[in-house]
Amino acid sequence: MANNFKEESTEEINIIMQQSQSAFEAYQKTSAEQKALFLEAIADEIEAIGDALLQKAAEETNLPLPRLTGERARTTGQLRMFAGMLREGSWVEASIDTALPNRTPLPRPDLRKMLVPLGPVVVFGASNFPFAYSTAGGDTASALGAGCSVVVKAHPAHAETSEMVYQAIKKAIVSSNMPEHVFQHVHGTSFESGKALVQADDTAAVGFTGSTVGGLALLQYSSERKKPIPVFSEMGSINPVIFLPDTLNKNAADLAAQYAGSITLGVGQFCTNPGLMLAVEGEGLDNFYKLLGNGIEGVKPAKMLHAGIHSAYEKKSHAALEQSGVTSVVKSATEAIDIEAQPTIALVSAETFLENHLLHEEVFGPYSLMVVCKDEQELIKVLKSVSGQLTTTVMGTDEDFAGHSNLLQLLPSIAGRVLFNGVPTGVEVCASMVHGGPFPATTDSRFTAVGINAAKRWVRPVCYQNCPDALLPLALQQANPINIWRLFDGEWKK
Repeated sequence: MANNFKEESTEEINIIMQQSQSAFEAYQKTSAEQKALFLEAIADEIEAIGDALLQKAAEETNLPLPRLTGERARTTGQLRMFAGMLREGSWVEASIDTALPNRTPLPRPDLRKMLVPLGPVVVFGASNFPFAYSTAGGDTASALGAGCSVVVKAHPAHAETSEMVYQAIKKAIVSSNMPEHVFQHVHGTSFESGKALVQADDTAAVGFTGSTVGGLALLQYSSERKKPIPVFSEMGSINPVIFLPDTLNKNAADLAAQYAGSITLGVGQFCTNPGLMLAVEGEGLDNFYKLLGNGIEGVKPAKMLHAGIHSAYEKKSHAALEQSGVTSVVKSATEAIDIEAQPTIALVSAETFLENHLLHEEVFGPYSLMVVCKDEQELIKVLKSVSGQLTTTVMGTDEDFAGHSNLLQLLPSIAGRVLFNGVPTGVEVCASMVHGGPFPATTDSRFTAVGINAAKRWVRPVCYQNCPDALLPLALQQANPINIWRLFDGEWKK
């Protein structure tokens, strides 16, 4: 077992999930304010670890300290954001339709609806974000905020970092007087442990960020249960970027600098990395690609997160570059050593791309493929051939946008986030962010893994009919004792 952490057996995992169910039932008795204080206590305890946490994460992942410092801040910020969500309260979507006893031909009963938590949530830590998508990351914070208990499966690539965060959460559980098992933590490298977590009788939902293979395996495990459960997997994405003609003619140097930086940011180890570029052939594109190549040549290789990711990058990038019709390959001028990744871009015609599905697959790392199209119609055809994405981006001038309305109308059907004149790397944590998209970017395109609405993955609606006021949840009681916004007989009221 990596890092000498014990791997739980299937029997032990079943006990852990039973404990999580008991904690979930107790957690329901705590108020929104108590839950908010708990989330804030977790954030405080993580920050209290100090530099030791950052140094351990750097040691395990090869990520630089400034990146990890920012990611830790994002993690604690997410926890505090969900605390704020709990205090504001309207996230439960309380809706009340009062009784109409005299309505004809049929009277209407009193109906009151709100969102309630599903139960114990299993979260699989991500390899590329040791804080923000792992032990106390967005899945955990949103699930705890929604009122669920959580069991995290630590990612073996940064198991010691995960353990340090777990110890911080344990301290917060004690100081906040929360149920002992409201958060639990397991280690393991085998497929069996992941399968056991998904298929345990008490597991109510699953959150995952990682590979398509891993995400689909968890979905399959769920489908094999007597009672299937929702699996929210955020998987692969090549995040197509469209460069329109006028901006290529006018802004090639700026665009090249932007995208040389975006393709190689974090050694390309972001699920929003721009792995596919699309443009119509012409002088502007030729100039842009030359300038982009110059930028890529100047970026030095850097170590990837771990040997497994590096091996996959080498295998997939070599396979793509060896395909017939892939030309004009540009790589970093510095040779890569050890588990360093060499930044790489290449060209291919739209015709070849459409015929070869291997070129549609994600190459996780500092790699991007430029597809050269004959005209806008062929570009649209290429875009339609690409599977669901987390993001799609269009770079253009006002003149470009005015002349490509058919293309622009297509973009929301491709991805969960549509960007204009920017880079897809970088995901703001806020209410308006969508980090999701059509399959295979995720297993459920209706939800986001980032922002306040990430909590909606862990809840379901319940309607109370003719329920005595004193038995209703506070959010649905007539007097609105927690003073939240509610849809009351068709009008939003406090």
